[in-house]
Amino acid sequence: MHRRKAASVTLLLIAAALVVPSPAQAAGNTLTVNVGTTVRPVTHVASGGLYAVNTGNNPPLSLMYPLKLNHLTQPPPGGQQLGNGATTPCCDGLQVAGKVTSAGTQQFFRMPDIYPNFPYRWVSWADWESKVRTMVQARLNATTVTNVDGWELWNEPDWTWNTAAAGSFLDGWTRTHRLIRTLDTVTPIVGPSHSVYNHQWMVDFLTHARNTNTLPDVIVWHELENDKYLQVEAHVNDYRAIERSLGISPRPISINEYASPSQVDIPSVAVHYMAVFERHGIRSAERAYWYEAGTLNGLLHNNAPTSSYWPYKWYGDMAGNIVQTIPGSWLEGVASYDSTRRFVNVVLGGDSGNNTVRVNGLGALGSQVRVTLTRSGTTGRFTNQSAPIAVSSATYTVSGGSISVPVNNMNAWDSYQLLVTPASGAATWQQRYEAENATVVNANRFSSGSASNGGYVGQIDGSANMRNQSFVDFVVNVPAARSYTMSIGYANGTGATATHGLAYNGSGWSTVSYPPTAAWGVFGSTVSTTVNLNAGYNVIRLAKGSPLFGGGTGYAELDYINLS
Repeated sequence: MHRRKAASVTLLLIAAALVVPSPAQAAGNTLTVNVGTTVRPVTHVASGGLYAVNTGNNPPLSLMYPLKLNHLTQPPPGGQQLGNGATTPCCDGLQVAGKVTSAGTQQFFRMPDIYPNFPYRWVSWADWESKVRTMVQARLNATTVTNVDGWELWNEPDWTWNTAAAGSFLDGWTRTHRLIRTLDTVTPIVGPSHSVYNHQWMVDFLTHARNTNTLPDVIVWHELENDKYLQVEAHVNDYRAIERSLGISPRPISINEYASPSQVDIPSVAVHYMAVFERHGIRSAERAYWYEAGTLNGLLHNNAPTSSYWPYKWYGDMAGNIVQTIPGSWLEGVASYDSTRRFVNVVLGGDSGNNTVRVNGLGALGSQVRVTLTRSGTTGRFTNQSAPIAVSSATYTVSGGSISVPVNNMNAWDSYQLLVTPASGAATWQQRYEAENATVVNANRFSSGSASNGGYVGQIDGSANMRNQSFVDFVVNVPAARSYTMSIGYANGTGATATHGLAYNGSGWSTVSYPPTAAWGVFGSTVSTTVNLNAGYNVIRLAKGSPLFGGGTGYAELDYINLS
């Protein structure tokens, strides 16, 4: 978190030349999309931010919903950090928890942001341990908050830990980890949160943490230098090799700060990060905090979109599965396929001149498809872009399951959306929502050939307290305020009827019953109920356990919900 005052737009654009090609460097490349090759379920890995959400209307929920925010890092309870010239603290994770939950999002609490200064000014171990106890107790007292999935013990210790006064960071990690575990045995602990990926630092940290039984539950580091999206694969591979060499079970990886000041307002660079994070197995990733808080890390200015908002909105529109993309030089992209609506959604950018997107595996869409191309624009940080810019719309004949779409006169800083739908007509609104695309809390995603779109959520087992209760939150978007029939695809191998709690939009709890089915992981059974939804976005929770709910009975796995 190298917090400093925002550079001017001019300086950002000059610096951008470091990370994207000029027109003379690259042209005539092809991005290949293989619709039939699934990478992972859509979870909007790269949609997150550090200090992205403040209280009140900063940012508005109406602009958070379309992004399908995956994960945030917020200051801890009582945080006093004055980042980027702020004069008052902001963004306390407990104060924003209701808003964050409404957007279907989880959050880490960054513990050292209890200090007002950055770099942090160490006082003493007695002071730090008192602060840790206060932060953890405040979280434990917030019994209706469910979206805290990590204590981040420190931030960028490679340059912010005061070794002279506090001793070595490795010993400090162990001491803090053990203190938290005497207070909170449930909430994950995450780190080490180095400012850059460094092989030897990671070896030393993991060796010490393994030997002291203080391994983090989620591994965190930052990718903040100009070329780092080019190195994500190497960093992930190196980290996994270290795990194996030390006999450590695989940990989820979170990049909870990404993009340098020269990159963060360039839409095409955002696309590069999206693509590499999806391709290389990152669990969650968050835009860095270089500007004022509560702006979704610069996606908004004066609570309205900048051009950088639109690639994240298109990314938020993705559903179903992320499918394989093969970049062509600087031409990069991320793509999804929603088999229930037969939509292919490609977000691309990074090259200039005349280029091509080749989409393979379109047999299920028919002999002709409609292709719509849109671009984001390149307004920079402090100019709004009220809507993306239409480029073209045309019908293509599918040959051998493939089409080739020219994308001419590309701007290397711009991002583009290429949407492929059946020419016979596309769905006007999304009715089916896959459980594996939803917000999954204290449960796990699995694959099954009988599941809708190939995935489902199981191990929805926890009901004890707000830190390990299990539920799935579906963020849905409906065209009108009215009653909808909600069908739930499920499996229940217990041999007896199981139940979940159902709540939506702050409503009271009702019960959904799941009669027994043939086996776990075998789908085709459904139950139906009625939900009364508002026009636009709604959050629907199906829970084994949740605050103010007495707990479900038995066990059930969730495949999807369908609204009609």
